[in-house]
Amino acid sequence: MRFGLGLPQSSGFDLRFDVARIARGAEGAGYSSLWVYERVLYPLEPAEGMHGVPGLPWIDHYRECADALTVLTLAAAVTDTVRLGTSILVAPLYRSLHLARALATLDRASGGRVVAGFGSGWSSDEYRGMEADFGARGRTLDETIDACRAFWGQNPVSHRDSRLSVEGALVSPKPVSRIPVMLGGRSVRAVERAARKADGWLPSGLPAPVVAELWARIRQRAAEHGRDAAALELIPRAAVVLSDKPAPEGRRPFQGSIGQVVEDVAALAEAGATEILLDLAPSAKGGEELLDRALEVFEAVSEAGF
Repeated sequence: MRFGLGLPQSSGFDLRFDVARIARGAEGAGYSSLWVYERVLYPLEPAEGMHGVPGLPWIDHYRECADALTVLTLAAAVTDTVRLGTSILVAPLYRSLHLARALATLDRASGGRVVAGFGSGWSSDEYRGMEADFGARGRTLDETIDACRAFWGQNPVSHRDSRLSVEGALVSPKPVSRIPVMLGGRSVRAVERAARKADGWLPSGLPAPVVAELWARIRQRAAEHGRDAAALELIPRAAVVLSDKPAPEGRRPFQGSIGQVVEDVAALAEAGATEILLDLAPSAKGGEELLDRALEVFEAVSEAGF
């Protein structure tokens, strides 16, 4: 089992120092990857509840979110081996050529360590702020994946979709090797898209039984599409909130004592996870605490045999 760590992007962290210190510390401890997420704005009166759930308030952690690829670049500059992933970028908010070049540049600069995690998002406020079409987000995500792969491929590039037209152009830089494209989401369409197009799945905050059920569906549908289901990666994101004492029965996964977190790791491993993204940033009070907790959790799961 491999483990990734979420990098600090919100208020309470000093981007000048904390990103680099945590990135170096995590790599030195044995973490396999470092990850960022994306929120481009925080509406005071949102059109949708968080994750599209009516009436669900947005968490305060979203009030400030540093640019995902900038933070990942800061981490790339001080590390050598960890993979550098996005879980997730709301890909339809971007122009495909710009996104493809940004990711390819980071991949070249880091020696081929980028993992592109994409999703369609759930906030129409973000889409309006970025001048993007919320109603077409599914189609745009499909087109963005295809366009990025075309731009990462051999020159000259010719590619057309509903938003762009490139004919016989040299697009550079190229990534060191094929950048994995992983997808988030849990809807029927998201599961089918992951099965058809993705190199893996990035669920967030789902209980292990739900992860297992949807992962089995993705693998089944991938095989039906003629793909090698065994080659797909499953990297769930887990928001870790540690307590000194065990949490009572009925707790949320990854909230409780170190021992309970290890139990939750075991449950996701049983569900088929190839790697687990541990996100301690929302509950940490500053960079020092985040790194201390990250090292504590990694030591515990290592001692448990994961």
